[in-house]
Amino acid sequence: MDCRPQCGACCTAPSITSPIPGMPHGKPAGVPCIQLDELLRCKLFGKPERPAFCGGLQPGVEMCGESREQAIHWLSTLELATQPD
Repeated sequence: MDCRPQCGACCTAPSITSPIPGMPHGKPAGVPCIQLDELLRCKLFGKPERPAFCGGLQPGVEMCGESREQAIHWLSTLELATQPD
């Protein structure tokens, strides 16, 4: 499955704890990554400085759903379920 155009849900919903260029402390859940361009595409895609977490997220029917809103909901639910106690 290819990424949905103008989605960026996987770059917004989850928290990222590793450094990102422009976000040295990572990013909190629900905050768009600074590396999203105007079309909500990752400027670091395919580059070595892209966090490993990001490379591990692969688009799929379950995660992406049928809309950006469904993807945000699924990823946000996963974020809450995997937070440390």
